Amino acid sequence: QVQLVESGGGLVPAGGSLRLSCAASGRTFSSYAIAWFRQAPGKEREFVTAISSYGATSYYGDSVKGRFTISRDNAKNTVYLQMNALKPEDTAVYYCAAGYSAVSITGHDYQYWGQGTQVTVSS
Repeated sequence: QVQLVESGGGLVPAGGSLRLSCAASGRTFSSYAIAWFRQAPGKEREFVTAISSYGATSYYGDSVKGRFTISRDNAKNTVYLQMNALKPEDTAVYYCAAGYSAVSITGHDYQYWGQGTQVTVSS
């Protein structure tokens, strides 16, 4: 089992940057693909980005391509989400998720979820 804890959210002006972290418990962290999803009030959950177990493969949602970067440090059991050029429409609760299967953009492929961290981008 994996427990995930997100951190790094906050309030930032449009055009600013934030780095989110997803810290995981467990000795098999490197076995899991990790993804970030987000959900804004009144909207469905949206795929943001995902990275394979050893970081060889990553995917990005169209709305964040070129602005967000996912990375992982398996020695620290942590995945990072660097968010640059933030826009008000990036405002959401950001969740990290871990899954046994190959890296996926589908939420159903991830078995473990964190509690989320709020990101608010002011205009």
